[in-house]
Amino acid sequence: MKISSRFTVATHILSLIATEELPLTSEQIAGSVNTNAVVIRRISGQLKKAGLIAVRAGTGGATLLKPLDEITLLEVYKAVDSVADGELFQFHDNPNPNCHVGAHIQTAMENTLREAQLAMENVLADKTMADIVNAIRLEFT
Repeated sequence: MKISSRFTVATHILSLIATEELPLTSEQIAGSVNTNAVVIRRISGQLKKAGLIAVRAGTGGATLLKPLDEITLLEVYKAVDSVADGELFQFHDNPNPNCHVGAHIQTAMENTLREAQLAMENVLADKTMADIVNAIRLEFT
């Protein structure tokens, strides 16, 4: 089981838009991400809905709506991670209530998983897309 890659693809999209001078099409972005343009359009739609980018139909491309230092990674994560309402962890379905572990596993783990989720969100809230793009620029300069 892996955590969805939508978040990292979304940061890739935003970073690419920020570092290019012209608006980019989903096909151009897909070439950089190395995925299908349909995936890019779906994630771009989520970023648009969150108010992070503007997308012009056809070949108009995508542009940022906010400065990079005003876009937190938590905002990006929440924009694209729709699995379990943005919750990092999910419980397995229907553990056996007649088993001493199955009957109590969810209750035993709830606080720990909530703390882990909060810790992750605090880290993401403290970082911005400017941090990511600056790190990328350091690598290619």
